[in-house]
Amino acid sequence: MRWYLTGVVVSGFGTTAMWLVSGIWVKSLTGSDSLAALAAFALWAPVLLGPLLGTLADRVRRRPLLVVLNLAMAGLLPVLLWVESADRVWLLFAVLVLYGAQGAVHEAAEQALVATVVDEGRRGTFNGLRMTANESMKLIAPLVAAGLFAAYGGGPVALLDAASFAVAAVLFALMPVREARPARPESRNWWRETAEGVRLLRASRVLRPLVATGAFTLLLAGVNGAAIYAVVDRGLGHSPAYAGVLYAVQGIGSVLAGLLTGPLLRRIPERTLAAAGLALFAVAVGVRGALPYEATALAASAVIGLGLPWVLVAVMTAVQREAPAEAVGRVAATANTLVMAPNALALALGAGLVAVTDTRVLLPLLALTGLAWATWLAARGGTPPRGGNRPAGRDGWAHGTAPSAAPPPPAP
Repeated sequence: MRWYLTGVVVSGFGTTAMWLVSGIWVKSLTGSDSLAALAAFALWAPVLLGPLLGTLADRVRRRPLLVVLNLAMAGLLPVLLWVESADRVWLLFAVLVLYGAQGAVHEAAEQALVATVVDEGRRGTFNGLRMTANESMKLIAPLVAAGLFAAYGGGPVALLDAASFAVAAVLFALMPVREARPARPESRNWWRETAEGVRLLRASRVLRPLVATGAFTLLLAGVNGAAIYAVVDRGLGHSPAYAGVLYAVQGIGSVLAGLLTGPLLRRIPERTLAAAGLALFAVAVGVRGALPYEATALAASAVIGLGLPWVLVAVMTAVQREAPAEAVGRVAATANTLVMAPNALALALGAGLVAVTDTRVLLPLLALTGLAWATWLAARGGTPPRGGNRPAGRDGWAHGTAPSAAPPPPAP
């Protein structure tokens, strides 16, 4: 756990720095706001191919895959030193797309490795600490990256990120983990293996509502994110830069959420934690919209940071437990795609809604829909018996759809 979490901290620092600087870099070279926004999309877009990319995590041993992925990015990022003018911005976009693809495979491999080597009773704590490690870097890395870019440009930030990947590769290589080589599937058809991950997720009575809750929460979060500048400007009367203060306070809440997750998951099921997280998030969003005062805005940001990670960690922990051991990578990548994709749609939707709707009306409406969904999730029947990553026949899977009940369907 120590080696892994240290690797998460190091790579998270570099990734957060690069995520922030990529848009600024494009804007400074081209002067285009739309191209700057497209930089974030280039990083995010490969998530849409998550089910396909996650199949790789089930074909090879996960720890060596993590090492190779980090070394590959450490070798790739220095090419960004050549991005010195607007006519070379295409190279930055190409690297960002590969960066996002690497991230999708990396996420699937991490979740599969955790499901394989961490005891079920400790996974909630482990995932909470992982969330804390990631969020803590979001409090530090943006300041370092912004200062480095202002002084020296984007090249040194790319080198810093490359160094973080190299260090993370060493740390992952040093993890004292023993993995068996994954069993060779009967069919080596990539599309059929990908379709199997989708089918397994659809068949699970435990994962379906949790993944749907994660997707719905990120949909609300996207609309809320699109409204943040309207809240800062029209509601609080501050300059747009004040949004950074709200995000920093939200980050503090997320760090606290990670520390509390483990103890909570030892006492309540993932479904209850997700419902509580969504309810906290919804109430905070509604309060920040209905009561546009500085104190309530700061308090609401902290509560948003507390509630939102609980939903995501609940989904992650349930996937690690419920998915068959030989398919955790595919199921995790599919779940990640389904949960994250609505956020991009909601950012565009929210931009349109903010233009025509007062945030004092829009955000309380979001809160009501979020509370309604949280109530529905909390009222669902009890969680099926825990299966501990057995390959088939668990009660958590719908009747007749256990992983070994039938060969995977043909790819669409």
